[in-house]
Amino acid sequence: MQLTGFQDRVAFVTGAERGIGLAVASTLLEAGCIVVASDVRLPQLPAALRDKHSRFHAHVLDVRDANAVNALVDLVEERIGPIDLGANVAGVLCNTVVTETSDEAWRQVFAVNCDGVFHVCRALAQRMQPRQRGAMVTVSSNAAGVARHAMAAYAASKAAATMFTRCLGLELAPHGIRCNIVAPGSTLTPMQTGMWSDAHGAERVIAGLPEQYKAGIPLRKLATPEDIAHAVMFMLSEQAGHIAMSDLYVDGGATLRA
Repeated sequence: MQLTGFQDRVAFVTGAERGIGLAVASTLLEAGCIVVASDVRLPQLPAALRDKHSRFHAHVLDVRDANAVNALVDLVEERIGPIDLGANVAGVLCNTVVTETSDEAWRQVFAVNCDGVFHVCRALAQRMQPRQRGAMVTVSSNAAGVARHAMAAYAASKAAATMFTRCLGLELAPHGIRCNIVAPGSTLTPMQTGMWSDAHGAERVIAGLPEQYKAGIPLRKLATPEDIAHAVMFMLSEQAGHIAMSDLYVDGGATLRA
C-alpha cells in the first residue's frame, strides 16, 4: 500500500532544522508535497533532495511568538497556496528534577512544547476550517503518558500538548479536519544523545534504567527519525482518513501500552 494525499499539497512543518522535524519535512517532500519548513535556525534541504529545491521553502520561526506564526502562515497562504497539512515537531527538553527546575526553565519548555503547538494549530485551523479540509499531527512523546525521572517539565508540557490536540480534533472533526498525535519514545536525535554521558548511552536506554524506574525497549533498538516520520506520514495520509483524536505510540513497546 502506498500512502496518498500528498501530491502538490502544501505542508507546514515546525522544528524542521534537524532530527524528527527534518525527517518529516524530507519525507513529505519525497511524497510530492510543497513543504514549508521552519525552525529557530534556518532549515537546510538535504543534499539527496536538492533537485526538489523549488518545492522546499525554509523559514526562521520561533513558535513561541504567536504574531510571527500568524505572519508566516499568512505569507504561505498568499504566496505559496492553501496549507492542507501541518506537523508540529518543534520541541525542547528539560531534564532536571523538580527541586532544581527554575521558573525560567519551566516556562521555556511550556512556551515551545505547548504554547507553540497552540499558536501553530490555531493559525492553521483558522485557515483550514472555512475550506472544510486538512490534517494536523502533533509530535508529542511517550513521556506524556508515563512518569519519567527528571523530566517533569518536559512530560507535563507534552501531556498538555497531547490533550490540546485531542480537544482541537474534537472541535475540527465536524469540519472534515483530522488532528492526531504521534508519541515517540527514545529516538536517535541530538535531544536523545545529549542526555548520554558516554558511548554506552544507547545500550543503557535499550536495556532500561532501573535506577530511574524506566523500562527498556522490547524491540531492542532505538527509533530513527525516519521511523517517527513514517508514522506522521500515515496519520496525515488519505489512508488514515477515518482516524481522528488518536495518540499513536511509536516507542518499540517501551511504555508497555497500546
